[in-house]
Order: sequence, then C-alpha cells, then structure tokens
Amino acid sequence: MEKRIVKINKAPVELYKILKFENIASSGGEAKFMINDGFVEVNGSIETQKRKKIYPGDIIKINDLVLEIKLIEDLSAVQ
Repeated sequence: MEKRIVKINKAPVELYKILKFENIASSGGEAKFMINDGFVEVNGSIETQKRKKIYPGDIIKINDLVLEIKLIEDLSAVQ
C-alpha cells in the first residue's frame, strides 16, 4: 500500500479536484466517474459526492493508494 501526503494551501478542496491534481485521474470528468462508481473512500467510508469538501486531516483511499491531506499555511515553506 502506497501512502502519499497531499499538501493543500486552502481548505476545503473538492474531492474530484484532489484526484485530478494528484494525477490519479487524467481529468475532472474521470475523477467524477471514479467517485460516482464507488472507487473512492474518505475517512473509511465509500464516498459518492463528487464535490465532497476535503479538509486537512482527511484520509482518501483509492485501491492501494492512501492520500493524507495536510494544510500548508505558508507557501514560501514549500520547496
């Protein structure tokens, strides 16, 4: 199982956008289909809301990939 930290600069972020920006889905449309078809879990439950608001501390799971959401308060700290 692969675990990845996803750093966001504002919260909340819509679920489908995270899948798109992390290259899990090639487009927003593909991300929405993945969510709608029940392939995505948020905090241990299957999530079918494409625009589900994701906050720091949330855990997203797709197959064997786990994404942990973290907030970056200061963008200058990101290398």
